[in-house]
Amino acid sequence: MRKLACLFLLSCISVFPLQTATAQKTKNRLPEVLLRIDDIGMNHATNMAIEKLAQTGMPFSASVMFACPWYQETVAILKKYPNADVGVHLTLTAEWKYYRWGPVTGRSAVPSLVDSLGYFFPTGEALRENNYQLEEIEKELTAQIERALASGVHISYIDPHMGVALSTPELRAITEKLARKYKLGISTLNENTYFGETYTDMWGVPVETKKQEFMKFINNLHQTNPNLVIIHIAESSPEMDVLVDMNSKLMNTADGKPKASLHRQTELDMLLSPEFRSLVGKKFTLINYRGLIKSKGLDKMKVATQKL
Repeated sequence: MRKLACLFLLSCISVFPLQTATAQKTKNRLPEVLLRIDDIGMNHATNMAIEKLAQTGMPFSASVMFACPWYQETVAILKKYPNADVGVHLTLTAEWKYYRWGPVTGRSAVPSLVDSLGYFFPTGEALRENNYQLEEIEKELTAQIERALASGVHISYIDPHMGVALSTPELRAITEKLARKYKLGISTLNENTYFGETYTDMWGVPVETKKQEFMKFINNLHQTNPNLVIIHIAESSPEMDVLVDMNSKLMNTADGKPKASLHRQTELDMLLSPEFRSLVGKKFTLINYRGLIKSKGLDKMKVATQKL
């Protein structure tokens, strides 16, 4: 009996310090922030912005639109910066007035995905009204991923431009199928988390309060889950200043003048600001999807909730 009691005490001594140490380690660990920079490769202005961010050395994930004309410049830039992680921003829409793009596969290969001029539709609703064919969706998204892989830049994940490729159970099934096929992660969309990320998006926040809301987010981080924040950046320029978003009135003034350039320059400025950069390594740790996937493993990727 005495021997059993001693064994019990020894087991308590060995287990309790381990539990305490683990709890202390979790308590002392800095929250993780994952910057996902969307729409890169859309034009030269986004590429110049991503290079400025990459030059800081801060880790981030760049979601590149491989269906857009400027993706080759993007690839050339990002290859120079090991802190830059790259994902494929799966693209099925083209939302800018006078600046449109179409499928990698060509209009004749996926006719249900394009308008009469061979361009993607400006909204997901318009695409659905055209009665898209699922086999054409899969063909086009496959082509975008394969173009990305052939570019020579390391690809870690995929995610949906304007949410379209994850917007229905059928489209989500295709996206998840392609992720498994090419051994890629999937970045979250709203509640559809694949690696347990929290989610916030700065896109629709008014320009006047954007930096304030961003810093508020940074100062109220989830302690245990990765804190994903979606950012859209571009250098304000004549090219960017004239772009009118046909998908959302939030990006235009009341009289229809474009504001997207101002929004995207503001988001770039807040990432480059001393206020934000001074907190890196002190209040939080910056990560990217490449590191997150390595630490968690692709076999652990799953949808935490099926809400759409």
